[in-house]
Amino acid sequence: MVDVFEQVEEELRSEKVKRLAKTWLPVFGVVLVVALIGALGWWGWDSLNTNKAGKGAEAYDRGMEALRADKPMDARAAFEEAVKEGNGAYKVMALQQQAGLAVSANKFPDAVRLFDEAAKASSDPLLSDPPALKAAFLIMDTAPLADIEARLTPLAEDDRPLHAFAQEALALARLQHGKTKEAREAFVLLQLGQDVPDTVRQRAQIAVESIDAGTAGAIKPIIDAAAKATPPAAGAANAMTPSAPAAAPAAAPAAQ
Repeated sequence: MVDVFEQVEEELRSEKVKRLAKTWLPVFGVVLVVALIGALGWWGWDSLNTNKAGKGAEAYDRGMEALRADKPMDARAAFEEAVKEGNGAYKVMALQQQAGLAVSANKFPDAVRLFDEAAKASSDPLLSDPPALKAAFLIMDTAPLADIEARLTPLAEDDRPLHAFAQEALALARLQHGKTKEAREAFVLLQLGQDVPDTVRQRAQIAVESIDAGTAGAIKPIIDAAAKATPPAAGAANAMTPSAPAAAPAAAPAAQ
C-alpha cells in the first residue's frame, strides 16, 4: 500500500513539473532571447563607436601634421574626414580646426557656423563651451548685443567650465554697446572672484582702470586678448599647438 501511495505522489509531482514547464519555459526563453539581443546590440554599438573614434583620431592626427607642415588644403581635407568618420571629442576638435582655417582665410561667417556646429556636436560642456565662446567672440564687433548675450549668458553660469571667460566676454560686449555701468560691475566681480584665472583677473583690472580713466573706447586690444586666451576643448590641449588656427580666433572686423 505504501508503494502505491509513493507511486501516486511521484506521478503527481511529475505532472506538476510538466505543467510548470509548459507555463514558464516559453517565458524564460523569451527573456533569454531579449537578453541576448540586448547584449549583441550593445556589443555592436560599442564596436561601432570604438571604430569611429579610431578613424576620427587618425584623420585628426593627419590634419594636425598637415597644419604643422603648412599644408592647409591637406589639413582641411583631413579634418573633414575626421568630422565625417569621428565622434565625440575628435569631431568637436576637427570642427574647431576647420573654423580656425576659415578665420585664417578671413571667412568669418563660415568660422562662426563651424564653431556653432562644434558646440552642438557634444552635450558635454567641457567640449561644447569652448567653441561656443569662440563663436561669440567672432561676432563681437558685428552682431547686436541681444544676440551676443543670448550666446554668452548660458556659458556664464557658475557651473559652466568657462564661466569666467564668458562673464568677461559679456562685460566686454556691454562695454562696446555703451552699457558702461553694467560692464564695470562685472569686471569688478571678476577682479574679486575666487575661481577666476589670473589672466582674466588682470584684464578685468585693466578694463576697470580704462573705464575710470575715461579711455574705455580703446577696448579693442582687451577683446582681442580675451579671444586669444579662450581655452581649447577639453582633452585637446595636448593636441593643439599654440599656432593651430583654432587656438586663437579674434573678433571679426566690423567691415566684414
